[in-house]
Amino acid sequence: MTPLPFVWPYAAAFWIADAWAFWPEFRIVRRAQRSSTVTDSKSMQVILIGTALAFAGAFPLAWLAGLRISPEHPVVIFWVGVGLLVSGSLLRRHCWRMLGKSFTGDIRAGPDQAVVTRGAYAILRHPSYTAGILMNTGIGVALGSWASAALLAVASVAVYVYRISVEERALLAAIGAPYQDFISTRKRLIPFIY
Repeated sequence: MTPLPFVWPYAAAFWIADAWAFWPEFRIVRRAQRSSTVTDSKSMQVILIGTALAFAGAFPLAWLAGLRISPEHPVVIFWVGVGLLVSGSLLRRHCWRMLGKSFTGDIRAGPDQAVVTRGAYAILRHPSYTAGILMNTGIGVALGSWASAALLAVASVAVYVYRISVEERALLAAIGAPYQDFISTRKRLIPFIY
């Protein structure tokens, strides 16, 4: 069975949602590449290469019938995946609004930078990265393949965990105690768990 993102009319819904979700991401990447900083430790490149490799593996896996999430309910699974993609993108956009000028694609931190504790940042330290993981995993789910979803989820977690370690070191060095207080009261990516 052909994955629904390649079957009309599902293809239209999937690719429109994908374009809507990822278009702002491309602007962020372009801006970050132009102003890459020493403190970034190539974390943007790690994210781009890691997710590109995961997508290169996830799409072919979706064509393998034995790896389907639910052969009996492909349409439901498809819409759950699109829902995860859209929800993740909405959460990312919320995070960008909460951070305002502090949001950049690369890692920058200054001693006068405020620690944002409102919105999703009241619950998590890095909700924007949680959102990225949801978006990528949503694509795997929409493809209808548990292997695609797992590959994209694991790769996303791996690249974002690296980014978090680099970012938190930079923020602790620049901001100090206020950021230390912030990280001591919130989990990184999953509320109450991690």
